[in-house]
Amino acid sequence: MIEPPVADDPLDSSHFPPIEDYAFLSDCDTTALVAPDGGVEWLCLPRMDSPSVFGALLDRDAGQFRVAPSGVSVPAARRYIPGTLVTETSWWTTGGWLVVTDALLIGPWHHTTQRSPAHHRAPTDYEASHVLIRLIHCVNGKVQVNMECSPVFDYGRTPVEWAYADGGYTEAVATATKKSRRSSDAVHVETNDLQLRLTTDLNVGFEGTSATARTLLKEGDRRFVALSWSDHEPPRTLSEASDALRWTCHHWQHWLDRGRFPDHRWRGHLQRSALTLKGLSFAPTGAIAAAATTSLPETPGGERNWDYRYTWIRDTVATLWAFNTLRLDWEANDFFNFVADIADAEGGHLQLMYGVGGERILTEKTLDHLSGYEGARPVRVGNGAYSQRQHDVWGAIVRAIDLHTGGHRVEDRLWRIVQTQVECALEHWREPDQGIWEVRSGAQHFTSSKVACWMAADAGARIAGRRGEDALAARWRSAAEEIRDDVLCNAVDERGVFTQHYDTKALDASVLLIPLLGFLPGSDERVRNTVHAIMDELTEDEMVLRYRVEDTEDGLAGDEGTFTICSFWLVSALVAIGELHRARALCGKLLGSASQLQLYAEEIDPRSGRHLGNFPQAFTHLALINAVTAVIRGERLLTETGPTAPT
Repeated sequence: MIEPPVADDPLDSSHFPPIEDYAFLSDCDTTALVAPDGGVEWLCLPRMDSPSVFGALLDRDAGQFRVAPSGVSVPAARRYIPGTLVTETSWWTTGGWLVVTDALLIGPWHHTTQRSPAHHRAPTDYEASHVLIRLIHCVNGKVQVNMECSPVFDYGRTPVEWAYADGGYTEAVATATKKSRRSSDAVHVETNDLQLRLTTDLNVGFEGTSATARTLLKEGDRRFVALSWSDHEPPRTLSEASDALRWTCHHWQHWLDRGRFPDHRWRGHLQRSALTLKGLSFAPTGAIAAAATTSLPETPGGERNWDYRYTWIRDTVATLWAFNTLRLDWEANDFFNFVADIADAEGGHLQLMYGVGGERILTEKTLDHLSGYEGARPVRVGNGAYSQRQHDVWGAIVRAIDLHTGGHRVEDRLWRIVQTQVECALEHWREPDQGIWEVRSGAQHFTSSKVACWMAADAGARIAGRRGEDALAARWRSAAEEIRDDVLCNAVDERGVFTQHYDTKALDASVLLIPLLGFLPGSDERVRNTVHAIMDELTEDEMVLRYRVEDTEDGLAGDEGTFTICSFWLVSALVAIGELHRARALCGKLLGSASQLQLYAEEIDPRSGRHLGNFPQAFTHLALINAVTAVIRGERLLTETGPTAPT
């Protein structure tokens, strides 16, 4: 039965597109979100964690860049060109059809005479061109096209002034207005240093702080608009723009060709998730941002709004596993080396998150001048959780080294990291922490944190054994058993179900990781009991909550949607306990809940299907890869061996 709309539903009067309706673009230096109406509503420059120049995503007056037919706001169709992060938006008007193609350009390596100041990883044959390209093609009839470029620097605080760059009307430059020149809160760029250059074959005029153009296109006519922000030369003709777009498409398709994707009906979801993860990577360092955005709300109109444009150390194991599974070895190596560089530099004092350039200080601030997405405030930049104590980082690093070295002897540099991280885990595992969900209330003895400390000792023992450090391997193995015994003694209730932490009977989706990390096998009765309890008691319409907010003091107000990563964990856990049929059904439902462009935010409202939280979310796409791969592996095993138990 279809439920009636809730009173005061923000969808009834919202001026914001649904989160899931945005398209995601990337050049692996920065990212952009494009609304269905053709407006670029999120672009941060020069990096993905820099201040925004287009911020309408968080305030309708914080800047956007729209190219669309006159008088039409809803496109006929949108898609990614297959195998790319290049979008095509098709428009029907009463006079004809128009197609707009959008991309953040990637081109050949530019730094041929001098080194790039930003790159820490080995240079490749390509890099970001620092150009947002928009190609316009009238495919039928006649269409009136409007272009409006209205940047507002520094998260909507600094208006711009436009000026022509030459004697014609086809090139214009936007700079911060003189009366507003000041440094941004972010350390990466000063507002008064940023300059946007608009290059086009349209005739541009200025209306206040906007650069505008309009033209009537007839069948076969093509135009281009390029927005650039560095000393890389932008396309200056339609031919150059078309060639640059073609180069970008081929780059993404050739990149995808390096991966290994099964011949399966869900292959497209794996490929789109791989492209999304690549798009969330920061090429100069190899880091992967948790999401492209800040402060998209987990609760409509609520306060659960966080900045996710950083790298979480705990994601290391899932990231490496996903990239290795898909045979994307370069990305696995780059990300591993980013994390290893941090671990080497930090010694035993790892934070739970870092900036994509390796920055340690991620001071959290609120931007009170922004209204927030659909009124959800505060809007935050920075993330105060960086200073929290979380015990899962040690296990993530050691298990990542175990995965990355693939059973081979670990070299001395990595071995020093292993020793330091294992000893940190063993020193602190008896202490409480803030847990995987970074609760902003008191520390607890979270079950998942204890399991992560076990993982550090368990993986460390294997690595030590491969180096011939037998005494150390035995000590760490013994410590791992002690941690396991402690968890089994204190984190299992009278039903034989794992609880959120030692002092509660509440459930938590993070304990679904117990069989996935190898803490216990899927055949263990406590694992089966836990998976079934979560299915029965921690789901809404079969989708998994991370916990019940009424049972967990997390220091925040408001409800949440279901956490999509947790739902994909449930898929993997169902495969682990031998219930393939249920796993396959749930996985199909989750894949059907993706956006039109096969993207996911952090959460899904089980009633409306709306996506909630930052977008697109890397951890969700990582969990998708792991869950889909688990189901496919289970199907193939069943085909090879035949059913031996109920699935």
